[in-house]
Amino acid sequence: MTYFNKEDVLHLLISEEQEHNSIELSPDITAELNEKGELIGIEILNASVFIRDSLLKSAQAKVLNILSKHDESLDADA
Repeated sequence: MTYFNKEDVLHLLISEEQEHNSIELSPDITAELNEKGELIGIEILNASVFIRDSLLKSAQAKVLNILSKHDESLDADA
């Protein structure tokens, strides 16, 4: 994993193989493929925003799940 601070790009390297092709998964995420079409890397542009937003969504989902279970527990006790 390499982070380029100035460009705010995160590059996740899965394999040292030569990149043969790439697929844009979203405007800021590109999957890098080898000659066989296997995933060898991922490039994330605007990485700090992407990671922040991903972590926030994950944390919010967990909090909502905990609150939902807490409410179910209270309903069962009533």
